[in-house]
Amino acid sequence: MKRIGLLLIAVFVASVILTPGTAFAKKDNLKLNTENSKLEWLGKKVTGEHSGTINVKSGSFVIDEGEIIEGSFVVDMTSIVNTDIEDEGYKTKLEGHLKSDDFFGVEKFPESKFEITKATKMDDGNFKVKGNITIKGITEQVEFMINLHKHDATVHVSGKMTIDRTKFNVRYGSGSFFENLGDKTIYDDFELNLDLYLE
Repeated sequence: MKRIGLLLIAVFVASVILTPGTAFAKKDNLKLNTENSKLEWLGKKVTGEHSGTINVKSGSFVIDEGEIIEGSFVVDMTSIVNTDIEDEGYKTKLEGHLKSDDFFGVEKFPESKFEITKATKMDDGNFKVKGNITIKGITEQVEFMINLHKHDATVHVSGKMTIDRTKFNVRYGSGSFFENLGDKTIYDDFELNLDLYLE
């Protein structure tokens, strides 16, 4: 019995050590690991969808005993890449179009930014986040869920943000502004999946 008891204790201790947790120090000032962090985008149209990645240029979070006090990150819009098209010529053409003035105008607006204004703690590392996102010099408020977990000295932040591109003067192919587009219609909403690592 004593041996079984010791075995159960050992298993419990190992599970605590090996399982990612949400325990944080009194105050952590965390910087974004730009090498490992990225955003994954998904845009849909009547005839299908395209996806890809965007690099995160910088960012930081302040966490006090598991509560998000503040947080922000800057996105390098010139790094927009498509990942679902195999044809190199079509892939390059789409990437160039997304960077043009029809879409995100990266020459004039090379950066976008998101800043948390309020984070409400839920459970299991989940937070309801409100914040301001700036794209093409236009700032709008968004609200979405993120999950935050600590892995040793690294904190991983994940979540999905849905953005109405037309609010940022990105109207190309939008059925909300142009008539008779038919199967060339591109939906207004696009998704950004956060995959951020902080240290």
